[in-house]
Amino acid sequence: MNISYNWLKKYLDFSLTPDELAAALTSIGLETGSVEEVESIRGGLRGIVIGKVLTCVEHPNSDHLHITTVDLGDGAETQIVCGAPNVAAGQTVVVATVGTTLYDGDKEFAIKKSKIRGVESFGMICAEDEIGVGSSHDGIIVITDDVKPGTPAAEYYGLSSDWLLEVDLTPNRIDAASHYGVARDLSAWMAAHTQASELRRPAVDAFELDNAEGGVSVNVEDTQACPRYTGVTVRGVTVKESPKWLKDALSTIGLRPINNIVDITNYLLHGIGQPLHCFDVAKIAGGEIVVKNAREGEKFVTLDGVEHTLDSRDLMICNSEVPMCIAGVFGGLDSGVTEATTDVFLESAYFNPTSVRKTARRHGLNTDSSFRFERGVDPNNTLYVLRLAALMVKELAGGEICGPLTDVYPSVIEPSRVDLRFDYLNSLVGKEIPAETVVSILKSLEMNLLEVTDKEVKMEVPTYRVDVTRPCDVVEDVLRIYGYNNVEISDSVRSALSSQTFEDRDNALRNLISEQLCAEGFNEILNNSLTAESYYNELPGYPADHCVKLLNPLSNDLSVMRQTLLFGGLESLSHNINRKMADLRMFEFGNVYFFNPAAESTADRVLAPYSESSRLALWMTGALRPGNWARKEEEATVYDLKAVVANIFARLGINPAEIRLSAGTSGLYAAGLDIATRSGKVLGTLGILSKKIAASMDIKQQVVYCELDWHALVNLSIRKKVSYSPLARTMPVKRDLALLLDKSVSMEQVEATVRESERRLLKDVSLFDVYEGKNLPEGKKSYAIAITLQDDEKTLQDKQIEAVMNKVITNLTKKLGAELR
Repeated sequence: MNISYNWLKKYLDFSLTPDELAAALTSIGLETGSVEEVESIRGGLRGIVIGKVLTCVEHPNSDHLHITTVDLGDGAETQIVCGAPNVAAGQTVVVATVGTTLYDGDKEFAIKKSKIRGVESFGMICAEDEIGVGSSHDGIIVITDDVKPGTPAAEYYGLSSDWLLEVDLTPNRIDAASHYGVARDLSAWMAAHTQASELRRPAVDAFELDNAEGGVSVNVEDTQACPRYTGVTVRGVTVKESPKWLKDALSTIGLRPINNIVDITNYLLHGIGQPLHCFDVAKIAGGEIVVKNAREGEKFVTLDGVEHTLDSRDLMICNSEVPMCIAGVFGGLDSGVTEATTDVFLESAYFNPTSVRKTARRHGLNTDSSFRFERGVDPNNTLYVLRLAALMVKELAGGEICGPLTDVYPSVIEPSRVDLRFDYLNSLVGKEIPAETVVSILKSLEMNLLEVTDKEVKMEVPTYRVDVTRPCDVVEDVLRIYGYNNVEISDSVRSALSSQTFEDRDNALRNLISEQLCAEGFNEILNNSLTAESYYNELPGYPADHCVKLLNPLSNDLSVMRQTLLFGGLESLSHNINRKMADLRMFEFGNVYFFNPAAESTADRVLAPYSESSRLALWMTGALRPGNWARKEEEATVYDLKAVVANIFARLGINPAEIRLSAGTSGLYAAGLDIATRSGKVLGTLGILSKKIAASMDIKQQVVYCELDWHALVNLSIRKKVSYSPLARTMPVKRDLALLLDKSVSMEQVEATVRESERRLLKDVSLFDVYEGKNLPEGKKSYAIAITLQDDEKTLQDKQIEAVMNKVITNLTKKLGAELR
């Protein structure tokens, strides 16, 4: 959940910095994962100041340029060449000084000292679109206000940054799924840390009906699935673009502004935590809202244009003829607000969490509204938020509020009662917390204290705290505000630890390889085993019908178990690349899952069609090494990844002579290899990822990928003790061979042939050049290899060397058809 720092301050005054705020929220159970500055104008107008044009003359070498001198408030006159037709002496203008960076979409350019037609220029006098304060490029900005030269442009325009805090909510804390909810918790924390500040709730005292008639009537047929339904009509509205403050608030938390009416509902959803829906009154046939269950098999098209087949258990918001909205989940395509809308009906309701959850799962939908409804919003907050929404609509879109103000609430949901004994709390916490401290914290958490004695406190829990029903729940609330760090570990704590040990070889090898990969610059990631079935469409190596499907998925994006680790890693790559971190090396250990349609389940083998395997995956993309003045940037290649894999095999003690590489068949790669043993046991795949697959994740740069069967590697790994031997006193001898070979011959075959020719003296065979092209016969290629020979006991004689090389050449000729060049 995204929280705006500035938006939070609308409900609570505090002096915490964004980082201090993140730490405070984390300490009270609202774990904050990241804090990111959000600039209303990219670059924050840094380096841009207000200037006064002192002189302006025509450029001697141009018919449209002017030479100006500008006072920038530094006591000097700065010469700037300007091409704007409206520049003149005496103007107050906006100037980008030397060193300033300006932005144009994704592009950026720096203002430098330059010569324009032979005249030096030390800055740029700016137009609106050049600094992001408008769209005009007809001429430079001319400021009519009396502004002192040197004033920062950010100060003149009242520019301020916001900060985006990413808060990870636990499932039980739906009360904090809004800015007001977070502010409420923060207020309690501040009170406990002697920084008390009053929580501000937007007032609705100004709400009144402008017209007692003219509204839409409401009929709730299923009060079990919809315990409370409130609504009101606003007529004569103008649907238009939202004001800047509202658009900025939504944009900061990642929402796209649509129009003033829809933006108000989104603003209150994320501001107060109550989902709202808005209907075009002209599309409410019969002038009546009917809340009822759908007809079995009925078709309904949601706002995203997708057609759904309804279930008789789905609760729908209908007019007198057809459904208009899946209650609490998603609106319909034909009932929403458009620019032509003049009258709107605002809905604020409380839907049964179980009903919403089951409907959302049946249709594979997950929206901001369903997320809140299925966890339980405050049933006693609906009318307040409805009034607040109506006031905002009237303020931003005009119109008049028409009655009746409908509130269907047949069975009032009362607050739950909890009695908490202080000795129980102290026993559970492990520390004696003063009773007055406990009472103070409970008050700050808006608990309604009915009775307080020296032994216990009796309270009513607000209906927005659906997770607090027992004394232990209250203890948890008190403790998170009091501070876990304030509970010391008692000296009387004792623990019995078993001295029995056992060997977990799989885990030991994982740790070994993880440490090696981290040393090579890789970062370990962990992704969800659930993924989207759509990833496997048209993927030959991993057919969609081999996916293990979930019967009741959370969403379409989490509907199957993964067959490969690839897509989770690509999501991680895309996430980082979109945040300007494009040079990445990642690895993951994880399980993959398969369904075999050909296998049949039996009474004693129910899971026969299903299988599970452990994998190690590696991703590399972007620069392998950053460039500098001495060398160019090097892009990560498939050969770099192949070397990493070779190091893994070496670390596990797997003999490289046992490994065979062949052309890939998985369909994942633009160019790939299958990795197997000599006996044919498949170990994995490696290659350059298909551009189509990368593009599907919005990745435009090359990605190299490898996936290995971890269990197979563990079974192949050899236990061996490290042994040491003295360095040879003799000198090694190197000989180079240039071989003309058929293109079908691999280096692996060449190396194997050389090693078979001489086992005792041969130390190394390496490839140092490959050539294909002009001056070679068709179908041929040239390999240049280096052969290293050494006798550990004595210096090699020329005759010995010649004999070995002759044998090598003979075998290469006979077995591979090689010719010396």
